[in-house]
Amino acid sequence: MILKEWDRLPEEFRNKSVKEYYDILCNRKFSLVLKRLFDIFVSFAMLLVLMPVFIVIAVIIKIDSRGPVFYRQVRVTQYGKIFRIFKFRTMVQNADKIGTQVTVNNDSRVTKIGRFLRKYRLDELPQLIDVLRGTMTFVGVRPEVPKYVEAYTDEMMATLLLPAGITSKTSIFYKDESELLDNSNDTDKTYIEAVLPQKMVYNLKGIKNFSFLGDIKIMFMTVAAVLGKDFSEND
Repeated sequence: MILKEWDRLPEEFRNKSVKEYYDILCNRKFSLVLKRLFDIFVSFAMLLVLMPVFIVIAVIIKIDSRGPVFYRQVRVTQYGKIFRIFKFRTMVQNADKIGTQVTVNNDSRVTKIGRFLRKYRLDELPQLIDVLRGTMTFVGVRPEVPKYVEAYTDEMMATLLLPAGITSKTSIFYKDESELLDNSNDTDKTYIEAVLPQKMVYNLKGIKNFSFLGDIKIMFMTVAAVLGKDFSEND
């Protein structure tokens, strides 16, 4: 996971706000190498071990509702690159054509098995494929769809210096998204103007404080959070 030279970054990244974060990451190149090696070996091992689980979930999804097993939504990762994320499908077929690109509580598009998969984040298991491919990493900023990335400020572009992540401290600590979106008459506008800026506070802080050991801690915290443990921002 080597950073590109500054002059080789896409033009929209080469601004004063991003440079601050770029310089921080440049001083942690060894941690970035460890991060990528960890991603490769652990994602490969987990894919082998969890293959029976993948098969069971795939069968249940097909039984529960019509449509494909995987949902391959377009997202944005490192340096603004577009990719199609791997997720188990948790909504009815063509859900993105009958609603917004973010999900609210009690969303009628979510299937019965989908609610269970989302509750325990099992729908994200196929992202191990993305981690192995290098389009994602275990710990990093959650990937957004292109329409939301278009609303990024100069500073927010710094979150795209590294691959998108499966989990982060934002995923653990940020609690307001569902409430804000549930009470909104314009979900997309609320997400861009209210939710995204708040999430970015955590995301940008995470880049400033990046370390390999910090990533390992966040992974353990994520597992504990999924199992029901509550964390404060001081943890």
